[in-house]
Amino acid sequence: MSLFVLSQILVGIAICTDILSFQFKERKHIVYCLLVSCTLISVHFMCLNRWTAACLGLVATLRFATSLFSTSKIFMAIFITASVIFSALTYEGLLSILGCTGAIFGTTASFCKEDKQLRQLMFIGTSFWLVHNYLAGSPGAVLMESLFIGSNLVGYFRYYIRPRKQAMVSPANK
Repeated sequence: MSLFVLSQILVGIAICTDILSFQFKERKHIVYCLLVSCTLISVHFMCLNRWTAACLGLVATLRFATSLFSTSKIFMAIFITASVIFSALTYEGLLSILGCTGAIFGTTASFCKEDKQLRQLMFIGTSFWLVHNYLAGSPGAVLMESLFIGSNLVGYFRYYIRPRKQAMVSPANK
């Protein structure tokens, strides 16, 4: 089996945890799923010799593990700094810039106390990773980020848009 095929299999497994992640309401459940996904995605990028993305994936794995126990802005700053340093040390041009920007939004999202803001910032960060993965030549990772965005939007609708619409038209309000 080639490293490319292995990388796509790993992304396929990560897709499952990504889709599942934003169907949870509780922040910790979302973060547990993302921790597993980031680990798989990091190894995926190692298989593709995309070292900035691989390093950012490892930083994200540690970031998610830390954010399970703390939403401290100090930890957030440490992980943003680590993302910038690893991106500079493994610089691959535009790919590094896109990955680092996505990582900064993802890091900020990870340390949000509320899932609503986490979802909004993850949407932005994921958009940068979508472009990155297209340019990096990983069709599985493009599909993964597309599904991740879709799952995030479905979860956001279920928890924030639909309840607000229902509250506006409920018989108690008439």
